[in-house]
Amino acid sequence: MHALNEIFATIDGYIGGSAWFVYLLVGTGLFFTIYLKFPQIRYFRHAFRMVSGKYDEKGAKGDTSHFRALTTALSGTVGTGNIAGVALAIHLGGPAALFWMLVTAMVGMTTKFVEVTLSHKYREFAEDGTAAGGPMYYMKNRLNMKWMAVIFALATIISSFGTGNMPQINSIANAMHAAFEVPPVMTGLVLAILLAMIILGGIKRIAATTSKLVPLMAVIYFLGALSVIFANTENIVPSLTAIAGDIFTGSSATGGFLGATLAFAFNRGVNRGLFSNEAGQGSAPIAHAAAKADHPVSEGMVAILEPFIDTIIICMLTGMVLLSSGVWNEKHQNIFQRADIVILDGSYEEGNSTHREVLFNYLNPASESSARPFNGPLHVENGVILDDVTVIHARSIAEDVLLTSNSTGDNFSGVVPVENGRIFNAAGELQLGGRSLIHSAPLTTEAFSRGMLGDQGRFIIPISLLLFAFSTAIAWSYYGDRAVTFLWGVEYVRYYRVLYVLGFFAAAVIDTTIIWTFSGIAIALMTIPNIIGILLLRKEMKDTVDDYWKTFDFSKIDKDG
Repeated sequence: MHALNEIFATIDGYIGGSAWFVYLLVGTGLFFTIYLKFPQIRYFRHAFRMVSGKYDEKGAKGDTSHFRALTTALSGTVGTGNIAGVALAIHLGGPAALFWMLVTAMVGMTTKFVEVTLSHKYREFAEDGTAAGGPMYYMKNRLNMKWMAVIFALATIISSFGTGNMPQINSIANAMHAAFEVPPVMTGLVLAILLAMIILGGIKRIAATTSKLVPLMAVIYFLGALSVIFANTENIVPSLTAIAGDIFTGSSATGGFLGATLAFAFNRGVNRGLFSNEAGQGSAPIAHAAAKADHPVSEGMVAILEPFIDTIIICMLTGMVLLSSGVWNEKHQNIFQRADIVILDGSYEEGNSTHREVLFNYLNPASESSARPFNGPLHVENGVILDDVTVIHARSIAEDVLLTSNSTGDNFSGVVPVENGRIFNAAGELQLGGRSLIHSAPLTTEAFSRGMLGDQGRFIIPISLLLFAFSTAIAWSYYGDRAVTFLWGVEYVRYYRVLYVLGFFAAAVIDTTIIWTFSGIAIALMTIPNIIGILLLRKEMKDTVDDYWKTFDFSKIDKDG
């Protein structure tokens, strides 16, 4: 299983995890931003008025309102990326990474506008009367590339399990167990029953649920974040300065953070930004296709708000919590993740500027460094390493490192083989702990304990994660069943939904690493055809926007515009 996971990870490294994939997505958004003359700015106010219902078309075909389509799409994007993804971006690239996340969201607003408009334009209505749309329909009906549509639909089904289903419940179960000691199997059983009750009702029940769930989870998270920011008001201006100060130079070393190059900050910020708002992936257009609208551009307008809400508002809030609380560059007592550990030959001290530069160059691969991974036997006595080495964990110098036995909990004594800086053949035998930087959800959890609520604030994260991740699972179930409808017909949707619920329950108690890794490939197989398709239809997109304004009833606009 581990070997298969490594193969998937290698394949993903050449597509979804590669630099060219990031440039393709950002470049496409930038192209359409210029080609359509900055629609995310010019149409921003109109988009808000559209989602408010002011311009709703009476008698328009569809299953849901503009607002419910938006909340369904948001429920699929607002999730662990907003909690853990921002923390990971800042951990890897420093405060400057947050700036690049916001830039990505700005161009992503245009990408969402384009992909939703074109997908809505070529939607169909299934045998049961429900709307069926998404990139696969314009690929088939407009581009006459059914083979591309089939690839996209299959990738959507895989991603529904690998992105929206199994990793989400696994994260929820782990968070609920850590915070409230709820057994993972119980979390999986209760939520699987709730999920079944919601998704078996189809898009109308899904939309009705998400239209209530999304505002609720946003309010809880928003108030919790503000409690931290207001408790650390003296750090607001320094935090904003840190975000802007290193945009074109990379993030400087500070505290336990050893610094990051411009390229690293840019890559991490863009990568996490795209992961958060899914602009260009083609998932959101499936939800928006259900909206009641006579003209496809009207729904495209609504989609402009998605990256704004998801990334510019929620991710910026998370970023300010992390920076203003100061936890992002502090070392914390934690159990080390094996994948984040590397053991270097020789001793390096944080207070030594020469040593910091050597480690900075080692952690940023584009630079040359004299640091070398340790190879050979590592001697340990009563949990303490005796050799002249430096343990790097989570891109920081680990302190007070202690090795213990997983089976007994006692301090370990003996010899541990190390190969190229990695502890070899002891994955299930030893546990390493100590003080180091932390990242992802644990970092955000720590930050929320620095607010007005004190230690009680950390419970906001498992609760938010529960709501965010569960709503993501609901939305992705709909994306998957529309893909099934496209490939095999509406009669097969019931089988997909049963499998979806079973997978959701099972993932609460099993390791989903291989599913998550394989999903990375599936996401790329969704995104690449979608990007190619909207670029091929660039002229049609422009003509469709022009037609919208020619036919728009300007009498609906009051004196306020």
